[in-house]
Amino acid sequence: MSTAERTFSRTDQVVPVLEQHRFDTAPLVAWMSDNIDGLAGPIEMAQFQGGMSNPTFLITDASGRRYVLRKKPPGELLPSAHAVDREHRITSALTDTPVPVVRTLALCEDTSIVGTEFFLMDHADGRVFHDPSLPDLPESERAAVYGSMIQTLAALHQVEFAAVGLGDYGRVGGYMGRQVARWSKQYEASKTDELAEMDRLMIWLPENMPNDSETTVVHGDFRLENLIVAHDEPKVIAVLDWELSTLGHPLSDLAYNCLPYHWPEESFGDMRGLDPSTPGIPSEEDYIAAYCRHAGRGKIENWTFYLVLSLFRLAAIIQGVYFRGLQGNASSPEALLRRDLARQLSIRAWELVERNG
Repeated sequence: MSTAERTFSRTDQVVPVLEQHRFDTAPLVAWMSDNIDGLAGPIEMAQFQGGMSNPTFLITDASGRRYVLRKKPPGELLPSAHAVDREHRITSALTDTPVPVVRTLALCEDTSIVGTEFFLMDHADGRVFHDPSLPDLPESERAAVYGSMIQTLAALHQVEFAAVGLGDYGRVGGYMGRQVARWSKQYEASKTDELAEMDRLMIWLPENMPNDSETTVVHGDFRLENLIVAHDEPKVIAVLDWELSTLGHPLSDLAYNCLPYHWPEESFGDMRGLDPSTPGIPSEEDYIAAYCRHAGRGKIENWTFYLVLSLFRLAAIIQGVYFRGLQGNASSPEALLRRDLARQLSIRAWELVERNG
């Protein structure tokens, strides 16, 4: 079954390591023996599907204990991308907070071990849902998953970042302005086609910036597919893929999480939209209201801006995935299927601008 057809998977479903991501495991076993208590060699290794940015592997040692290795991809990389060291740092910092994360074990910055920087963490056993409509769940569980997801996001935004050692994890204030500048630059660096809507958005966004002073920890890629849900209850037990995390504006995270309500109808792949009339799925209005209750905030102003910024940013990210696919070093062959998705996302963003002023 292709990634596009899957609705959910277990966190132990893997494929053989892709040819472009293979490496000699002997140095890794030696490093793990020195840095991981209780390792029982030899090891077996397989690769998780999805996760377009940083290749991720399931390692099983001779005792049956499972580890997850997350590394930078091979090849020439865009500036500031694939920051596995930051993923390791923030996941470690959030371990004793209300935000559910997988326990980290060690970070390795020695590129001679597997070819790039990487970190190891425990393996969390659970379910990962790929379709935001949750077609395989009953109505009550759909509602509970969405309730747990939005409560988890609100909990993240309430973490006192300085108190958990993340006071220097990013700059305070000005996040959205930096996002516009960063992703405009990244888009230009990975551009392969002329996208008129992207050019318009790069002008519109700076001219319509709301107050940009509010600052919390932000995940940067907070969506259903980056969450592990328990096998025996509809509850989030871990948040994954922290590569884009930083200090930033919480409503940018919320808007990104709400993109399935605005997804282009003609798009395809493992990221998709939802039908809000599906029983158990809250409307966008109710979902945002739940966030506000959990986060203790009032009415949200300038909602269109946050949605447009999220669509623009994701279009730039998807363009980078496609660009890496052309170079042959993306972590999944499906990266090459992303050629038209950046255009579709930018068109949808511009439609929101024109519809809502």
